[in-house]
Amino acid sequence: MKSKTIQPWRRFAGIVQAVIIIGLPFLKINGESALRFDIPTLRLHFFGTSIWMDEFFIVLIGIIFLTFFFIFITLMFGRVWCGWLCPQTVITDLTRFRDKMRAKGFLYKAGAVLLILLISALVAANLIWYFVSPYEFIPQVMEGRLGNVTIGFWIVLTGIMFLNFLLLRQRFCATVCPYAKLQSVIFDNKTLVISFDPGRKEECMNCMACVRSCPVGIDIREGLSPACISCAECVDTCARMMQRREKKSLIGYFFGIPGGTGGLLRQNVVMLGSITAVCLVFFVYLLMTRIAVDMTVLPNYSFPPRATADGNVVNSYILSLKNRGRSDVELSIEAKPAIGSAEIFPERVNVGPGEMKKTAVYVTVRNSGKSDLLKDIEISIASEGPDKVRVTKRVHFMYPEE
Repeated sequence: MKSKTIQPWRRFAGIVQAVIIIGLPFLKINGESALRFDIPTLRLHFFGTSIWMDEFFIVLIGIIFLTFFFIFITLMFGRVWCGWLCPQTVITDLTRFRDKMRAKGFLYKAGAVLLILLISALVAANLIWYFVSPYEFIPQVMEGRLGNVTIGFWIVLTGIMFLNFLLLRQRFCATVCPYAKLQSVIFDNKTLVISFDPGRKEECMNCMACVRSCPVGIDIREGLSPACISCAECVDTCARMMQRREKKSLIGYFFGIPGGTGGLLRQNVVMLGSITAVCLVFFVYLLMTRIAVDMTVLPNYSFPPRATADGNVVNSYILSLKNRGRSDVELSIEAKPAIGSAEIFPERVNVGPGEMKKTAVYVTVRNSGKSDLLKDIEISIASEGPDKVRVTKRVHFMYPEE
């Protein structure tokens, strides 16, 4: 096994993740951020779709899916998230110059601290960009127009990040992170872990290189530890030491303890994977079937039911129309009674993007053949264009009392 076989891939994965996380707020789809929660309008912009607050059950299903997905990945691949993709680990790896501060002079230490402060400010700003568009944030910073609330959050987040990356670093994973504590409960005897091969313990040179290279100071030879972040530093270090004897590393990735029994396709994996798949399908179904326009119909109490001279009956309703789309939509309005025919005024209404409009409509029913004081009537709205929408509501139609 050659040296430096794992760490370059970890560095590459970290750089890719950093580019995605920093660049995602700048990506626009249909004129809006690809992923951002807009606080003033209480809308979640999600890759071309705007989810309103009254649709947040879709987000809830998405969160449930992510929860089961993370548990499933943890059950199968252990701390692959911690060692390869967690932002805490990625940024700690990208600021390795901090670990050399003790052996350097004052200028190096001052420069390192300043650089960590700048990185912390960038990370804090990046978090804010998922709520405030960077296309608004950056110009406002340059012109000194950034709001006091946003500035306050930026300062507080920068301070937290700075202390974290300067002082805690990998110790955050071993002592503070709740996900790291939960993982030990999820593991079973076939979870992917970094482990010392006990079947080759007589080959160990007791050089302690694996312990010295561990950022959290554990001895992997003593077995699994909840403090391990699966950074694989010990794997590459042992590989370099064993290369002198032309042997492969004593430490590596194993599905369970080396020499253990049992298959990868086991009952808990199948059950958890099935639940995760169902949640994903349900989440995608909700996204695909959501309608861009919604309607609520209420009686117009300021216009009581009345009869005309030619025997027709007129009712009025208030239509509350909500356009969840990102472009204007022109809606045609129709009324269909159970008996007879009807006309409605107005017949068309325009609703702007993101607008909630209330409009009064008047329904005239002819030749209804009145048989009681209360009947049902259907009011429908429909849009033209490539994204056709039709919404129908059944409401009560009242006859005036004689």
